[in-house]
Amino acid sequence: MKICILPGDGIGPEITAEAVRVLEALDLKFEMEEALLGGAAVDATADPYPEATRKLAREADAVLLGAVGGPKWDTLPREQRPERGLLGIRKDLGLFANLRPAVLYPELANASSLKPEVVAGLDILIVRELTGDIYFGQPRGIEVRDGERFGFNTMHYTESEIRRIGRVAFEAARKRNKRLCSVDKMNVLETTQLWRDVMIELAPEYPDVELSHMLVDNAAMQLVRAPKQFDVMVTGNMFGDILSDEASMLTGSIGMLPSASLDANNKGLYEPSHGSAPDIAGQGIANPLATILSVAMMLRYTFGQENAALRVENAVKKVLAQGLRTGDIFEPGTTKVGTKQMGDAVLAAL
Repeated sequence: MKICILPGDGIGPEITAEAVRVLEALDLKFEMEEALLGGAAVDATADPYPEATRKLAREADAVLLGAVGGPKWDTLPREQRPERGLLGIRKDLGLFANLRPAVLYPELANASSLKPEVVAGLDILIVRELTGDIYFGQPRGIEVRDGERFGFNTMHYTESEIRRIGRVAFEAARKRNKRLCSVDKMNVLETTQLWRDVMIELAPEYPDVELSHMLVDNAAMQLVRAPKQFDVMVTGNMFGDILSDEASMLTGSIGMLPSASLDANNKGLYEPSHGSAPDIAGQGIANPLATILSVAMMLRYTFGQENAALRVENAVKKVLAQGLRTGDIFEPGTTKVGTKQMGDAVLAAL
């Protein structure tokens, strides 16, 4: 079982170090090798997704990523920016299905920006299409037209791309509470009219799953009004990017949310949903739990190690029940700890 470790930028090296310690403690004989991605790769090779990383990622069974990006690289040409490395590896490995769970741990109910009674028991899974949509559509660019700068991007989806992600979402809903909400903007965008049409065509294949539809602006509102109405949500790349970050804050901190990006054979890239947080990098205060929970998703989806996945998730629950908190989820009456201390506690709980 070969894992490619990509620490990345900012707090990435700190949080992936704790996740690697958890993997090592499981004694499942993983072969792990590090490589560069994002800004760290740009600094070393001038390429955000260098060939050595590409080779290792292709050979690995799974990839564990910390985070990429930071203001240090914002002035570089767009093709050299760290985010191009992330988009590049997703496209290169065919990672079309992004799974982002938003689960509220009971101990963190007061950390949410919403009233505890609104979010208590929250458990949503957002399924985001990851390799199409406006993020990858051509043509795109900035050019001069009629004497002024003109920016343009192209949103498009093929029927097969929509059908592929739709099946992932229906299958996920089938294993949960059998409710699937498809999010689009069909009243304005033809691309998402096709999205809704294909989802409706898929529905008869899953008669045990209740399919509903919601416009993205309403979905954004409903996530903060009554989030527990949702079970599984499925949507395109851009809408999924925005909605999954919104959902993450319902749980108290984006530092608690893992994610998985999978290909058709469940090879996956696993990463926390948060960014590189360069403002706190190197201080030893970042929350490693989202990365550790991403390891649990890796164990479950790529390696089929359900018992090991549950061990990791239960260890995180135990640590939270003990009252240990990093700064992002700290509240009076709990004990504030740093990145390594939190990792130590999870290892002890394991």
